[in-house]
Amino acid sequence: MRPPGRSRRLLAALAAATTAVTGLTVATPGHTAHAEPAAADDFYTPPTPLPGERGDVLKYEDGEFYLDPLRLIEPDADVYRLMYRSSDTHGEPNAVTGTLLVPEREWRGEGPRPLVSYAPGTQGVGDDCAPSKKLALGLEYEGPFVTGLLALGYAVVVTDYEGLGTPGMHTYVNRASEAHAVLDAAKAAQRVPGSGLSADSPVVLAGYSQGGGASAAAAELVDDYAPELDIKGAYAGAPPANLAEVAPVLDGHYAAGFLGFSLLSLDAAYPEVNLDDVVNDEGKRLMGEIAEACTEDAILKYAFLRTSELTKDGRALEEYLDEEPYASAVGEQRIGERAPDVPVFVLHSRLDDIVPYGQGRQMAVDWCERGGTVQFTTSYVPSHIGGMLRAYPQAVAWLSGMIEGKTPRNTCDRLLDS
Repeated sequence: MRPPGRSRRLLAALAAATTAVTGLTVATPGHTAHAEPAAADDFYTPPTPLPGERGDVLKYEDGEFYLDPLRLIEPDADVYRLMYRSSDTHGEPNAVTGTLLVPEREWRGEGPRPLVSYAPGTQGVGDDCAPSKKLALGLEYEGPFVTGLLALGYAVVVTDYEGLGTPGMHTYVNRASEAHAVLDAAKAAQRVPGSGLSADSPVVLAGYSQGGGASAAAAELVDDYAPELDIKGAYAGAPPANLAEVAPVLDGHYAAGFLGFSLLSLDAAYPEVNLDDVVNDEGKRLMGEIAEACTEDAILKYAFLRTSELTKDGRALEEYLDEEPYASAVGEQRIGERAPDVPVFVLHSRLDDIVPYGQGRQMAVDWCERGGTVQFTTSYVPSHIGGMLRAYPQAVAWLSGMIEGKTPRNTCDRLLDS
């Protein structure tokens, strides 16, 4: 017996998810564009000064997406690499790059083709870690998940976030800059000529881990920052919503390098935070190395690193987070202090070994107390990676339901009573 319509499409998406540039176009502020050649190395260099407004496409070109490093498996999609205008932690204009993928087959659903603004998980902070580069090389670990969404007929835009590929430090797990990048990526995707997308395209947000935090942060800013987008909902998997609770878990952990990423991010985004005042010579050396590292480097090279060995006074770096200027900067990254403007689905494993379950659940509780519409689901799959694999099928089903106009489930009563 064949599964009915939507179930068939979901099964196709899940099957696809488990399989494991020349011509540059520069856009002008009026959303029009003209062709202009440029070397590939120049793509990540923003124009000066930045033209246009938030979400405007600054330039774009044909891109590539492979699922394997041998570049043998190429999903059926039109791929665009793009640069768009966004804003940083403090609302100042910046340029962010990303990748737009549009299925080659015609959209046969109701209304215009939906768009998923996909917030990637931890990539690292070096420029070579940019998802747009990893997708083109067949090295992006979230490539299969993106393929699953394409199999459903959805367009997908994957932001590189601030500072990945483009000049400057990547502001890792920084609430405002990541939220801006995710929302402006959706605006930019709708403005790419020939993509078949428009301002009428319904949008959903999605992400896990760092991406879960970015999606959650974006959900809080929709009405203020991107009211023109028709956002139907957001999926936030295992979000690092409270960095003060995440940091102690990472010190001495196999993912200790991620703590280095976040400290470099704070140092870059907040001038008053000066790591050189705290770290010793060995700490400066290691932070210099980590500033060029990707996720795999962070795990292989810096596993079980103890930050107490890197400070001048022998204290662990997370011990500084209760003191100024760190406390204020870390406090600004807290997610949950504003109600989300759209329905949100949050899934977190109680056995997550990188992003603590308790702070993710507390974010959902905080949202509920502020009147948000939240479906919170607890899983019991061991590890952070296991939680990601467990979450994906349910997240895709929920996102599809939001696109189809289904009433979101709200578990706030149960959350607040427990």
